[in-house]
Amino acid sequence: MAAVQVQLPLPVLPEGWSAEKDFKAIGTLSPATQRNIEPVGPHFLAHARRKRHRRTFSEDDRIQAQENVKKVEDDDAGEISEPEDQMMLQRDAKDWKVFYKIFAKLSPRPNLILRLFFPTVLLLTNHSQGQDHYAVLGLSRHRYRATESQIKTAHRKKVLRHHPDKRAATGSSEDDSFFKCIQKATEVLLDPIKRRQFDSVDENADVEPPSKKEAQKKGWFKCWGPVFESEGRFSKDQPVPRLGGNESTKEDVERFYNFWYNFDSWRSFEYQDEDVPDDNENRDQKRHIEKKNNNARKKKKTEDTARLRSLVDECLAGDERIKKFKQQERAGKNKRRGEKEEAEKKLKEDKIKAQAEAERLKKEAEEAAKAEKAEGKKAKEAAKNAAKKNKRVLKSSVKDVNYLLPEGEAAAGPKRVDEVLNDVDLVMTKIDNEELASLAGKLGGAKGVDAVASVWAEETKRLVGAGKLKDGEVRTLI
Repeated sequence: MAAVQVQLPLPVLPEGWSAEKDFKAIGTLSPATQRNIEPVGPHFLAHARRKRHRRTFSEDDRIQAQENVKKVEDDDAGEISEPEDQMMLQRDAKDWKVFYKIFAKLSPRPNLILRLFFPTVLLLTNHSQGQDHYAVLGLSRHRYRATESQIKTAHRKKVLRHHPDKRAATGSSEDDSFFKCIQKATEVLLDPIKRRQFDSVDENADVEPPSKKEAQKKGWFKCWGPVFESEGRFSKDQPVPRLGGNESTKEDVERFYNFWYNFDSWRSFEYQDEDVPDDNENRDQKRHIEKKNNNARKKKKTEDTARLRSLVDECLAGDERIKKFKQQERAGKNKRRGEKEEAEKKLKEDKIKAQAEAERLKKEAEEAAKAEKAEGKKAKEAAKNAAKKNKRVLKSSVKDVNYLLPEGEAAAGPKRVDEVLNDVDLVMTKIDNEELASLAGKLGGAKGVDAVASVWAEETKRLVGAGKLKDGEVRTLI
């Protein structure tokens, strides 16, 4: 930073000020102290280095610059570098173009065939379609995870190492073919659209599904987890659910498989399009190639969707958690079914018990009613018999006293008998059984005509007073 100097004038002394009379000392200087001073700092070190190696300023600056470049290369190599195959450095792009298309016709996934059977050849690719841009920049282990900063750093490192001017200065016979590959790789990976297209067909980043034997040996989750982590790079929805482990809940597992069965992929296959000619005069050929490329993309998209669905089906078929959840669900259903059957059985038993109890109570009520009816009938019969007996007593009471004629008179004639008995019957119709029994008791204890006549006269008056008989309706009993 440059220093800035500001010119400020000193204040004007007061008029009449003089150093002799107006100066006042406010402090004193401390005494001198002797100290040892050591030469330090970058400038002293540079001076010492020049003296030691007897260099001029220009020689020292040039040598230091070379050492700094080497240091940068070493630091970068420690971060992202990987071994460079000498054949890759000498590969010609034109030779690879034909070779790659042969495998593209043999298989919808040529890079997979090359990676399995010709791994060295795949590493050497430098065609715009076949070139592994990440391998060219030394970012094979990062691939789609590589950041923009890492790509720029790798590009700088490769340029410092393979620039044609530097190779010529060192006397290397290497041409600029690999340097063009570096530039092409950097151009693709630093362009978001081109990099997305390249990542769509970068099968070197794919993780192949394990076999049953491999999954059993290394662990099912350990083998299948990286597969879906690799496939998840194409998802429009982020973050992608993880496969999880044995401790995953049923909701997490269902969410995982629902996500992959409804997978929304951004993957496209423009990177593998056949080159469209730039000749504007041949428009029909251009439209034909564009139509051919569109059809090829749709076909590859359909094949990729089917491949992913088959992959998810295979994973689902071997997932022991699904079997465990089904067993738990089956056990839960059996438990609920058992509880339901038990409840229905208990309800049925309770219903049977209730019906039996109702029948018992009904039977007891019927028996009680029957007994009560029999008792009532018996009581009614007894009351009826008692009433008959009391009526006989009433009729006998007047018969025994010669139908209420005074003592000494002759036997009562038929007319007298009918009149007295009719009056007795009339009285008996006006009283109930209790009154009948009471009257019979009184008449049973009466002795003689006067006593019997007195009882009848008293009862007749009572009935007349109660309004049950009219006055004069009964003549012989008063």
